Amino acid sequence: MARGAVAHVSPRRDLALVAVDDAHFYRADNIEKAAANIPHDSVSILLSHTPEIYRQAAHAGFDLMLSGHTHGGQICLPGGVPILLEAKIPPALGAGAWRHSGMAGYTSVGAGSSVVPVRFNNRPEITLHRLVRDASQ
Repeated sequence: MARGAVAHVSPRRDLALVAVDDAHFYRADNIEKAAANIPHDSVSILLSHTPEIYRQAAHAGFDLMLSGHTHGGQICLPGGVPILLEAKIPPALGAGAWRHSGMAGYTSVGAGSSVVPVRFNNRPEITLHRLVRDASQ
């Protein structure tokens, strides 16, 4: 899938999947352009390496944003409190499920590490998201 391209992953074109380039290191993301070809009646999912573009994604009307990059802090205080997230985001967006302006989001802590090959008070994860159609539709 090309970066910024919209992939309709259902035959009825009611689910749109969009991926953007890494906004943290390359600043090459273009949320408005990526969202421009999504039909208004589609459920839209944005895949982004970093959650740092959460405001732009919500403003562009995405329903769900899935990201990573933070490693959940990688090295955390007891209780999973991250020492450093390496992202310009509120701490609540550093790991797990969150919401912003009507958009749902999830930041995976991932299974690896960055810079130093260690995780402390931060269990690795491989996330499986199950999408279920609203029964009322």
